[in-house]
Amino acid sequence: MTDIVDELKWRGLFALSTDENALRKALADGPVTFYCGFDPTAASLHVGHLVQVLTMRRLQQAGLRPLALVGGATGQIGDPRPTAERTLNDPETVAHWVTRLRAQIEPFLSFEGENAAMMVNNLDWTAGLSAIEFLRDIGKHFRVNKMLTKDSVARRLESDQGISYTEFSYQLLQGMDFLELYRRYGCTLQQGGSDQWGNLTAGLDLIHRLEPDASAHALATPLMTKADGTKFGKTEGGAIWLDPEMTTPYAFYQFWLNVDDRDISGYMRILSFRSREELEAMEAQTAERPQARAAQRALAEELTTLVHGAGQTAAVIAASKALFGQGELGELDERTLSAALSEVPHIRVAEAGPVIDLFAEVGLVASKSAARRTVKEGGAYVNNAKVTAEDAVPAKDDLLHGRWLVLRRGKKNLAAVEVTG
Repeated sequence: MTDIVDELKWRGLFALSTDENALRKALADGPVTFYCGFDPTAASLHVGHLVQVLTMRRLQQAGLRPLALVGGATGQIGDPRPTAERTLNDPETVAHWVTRLRAQIEPFLSFEGENAAMMVNNLDWTAGLSAIEFLRDIGKHFRVNKMLTKDSVARRLESDQGISYTEFSYQLLQGMDFLELYRRYGCTLQQGGSDQWGNLTAGLDLIHRLEPDASAHALATPLMTKADGTKFGKTEGGAIWLDPEMTTPYAFYQFWLNVDDRDISGYMRILSFRSREELEAMEAQTAERPQARAAQRALAEELTTLVHGAGQTAAVIAASKALFGQGELGELDERTLSAALSEVPHIRVAEAGPVIDLFAEVGLVASKSAARRTVKEGGAYVNNAKVTAEDAVPAKDDLLHGRWLVLRRGKKNLAAVEVTG
């Protein structure tokens, strides 16, 4: 198990540790139980959470025992954001989201064997706790001057809005989680993102105050960033969710396929379960032929399979090929086709008019005259069939699943028309 520290470092997953040598010794003495927490502040996890979920999987494969905490209590408050107060969700909504997040995390972990994973909920030890008990038993051991140094708290104190006592108290709740898991399950390691470092160490401090003989540790992974300065896991349409109803498997696959060449090697090390030799070979291939985007395709396929299954991965790959004339559009199921076409420019019309009108209206060309030139030059396609007549009008039988037309100019410029009449 001690090798996992070196593995995490090589992969860029080791940002901070309370005491690396002590952690290595604990791993050598093993077995170690660790936990990572996820707050249900939305109906789904997003790809930013995927870093922690996959790190849990990696640690379990190295022999550690994982506790996956979905916070039914902390989810009702939310970790303070640097910018503004969170909107509080009602307990029923949070409870529903707890169930959804548990179902997303469970497939990544093994619940069998000597280091079988366990799902836990901090509402189990907070629901019956009175305010007086919380202040006496937990609050007594926190120092406000230290709590004020946490980055998100400090930023909020400097803002016009300030911070509520509710969100300020969040670190007490997370600290109590570590203490409870230590007492209940012998958990001695907390894993999380480096932006959670203040909360991770709050739990350590509480354990050391109340359990003087305990040896506990914290391990933080770095925050993933994008080379262009934008936030990892975000697109113009918002967050990339793990729930297929919130982000389709096709859009999920395309997100990874479109990763910047400057980012792909780092993302592969952090997120892929390929061996070091495979990753180094892929990095060399990317450096030599970046236009092939082999690493992006490999990561897109691996992560889509992990999150959505091999069947969905095969469907989105088939859709990607078919849209560009390398497969049969008519063989795609309606849901996959609709998801794919929602990612390209598209319009809705009551009925399908002349092809040149559709090309101009959807924006594939600047004007109808430009559309005519495209047809004359042999660069206009409808459902992958070349358009040869300037006055061509799609027939009802041309509509895919009775509603879609796929327009293409040349090899790479795609658009779609949804016929609603």
